[in-house]
Amino acid sequence: VQLQASGGGLVQAGGSLRLSCAASGRTFTNYIMNWVRQASGKEREFVAAITWNLGTTYYADAVKGRFAIARDKAKNMVYLQMDNLKPGDTANYYCTVGVGSNWRGYRYWGQGTLVTVSS
Repeated sequence: VQLQASGGGLVQAGGSLRLSCAASGRTFTNYIMNWVRQASGKEREFVAAITWNLGTTYYADAVKGRFAIARDKAKNMVYLQMDNLKPGDTANYYCTVGVGSNWRGYRYWGQGTLVTVSS
């Protein structure tokens, strides 16, 4: 399985970015696709998740109402639309995929894409 994240960059507070994750190497039936982020000097934290089959979504409280996760099953892509970005959203963002809710134990991770939000 390969996960390729892209779309990070530098944006001013209040701006928007869309992250993309290209997934390949297997079918993802029954898998959950997650976005996880890690700010400098901090632990990784959950951002958002979507079930591959039904598209059910989950969000961390810190991003609810501002971020939206989506998947394109035909293209094997997962997206994270990030609006009204805040300096606190600055982090490396990783896509990861696995079965079950314990994303920390997932085997498959992308390389990360850096999001920097200036004030």
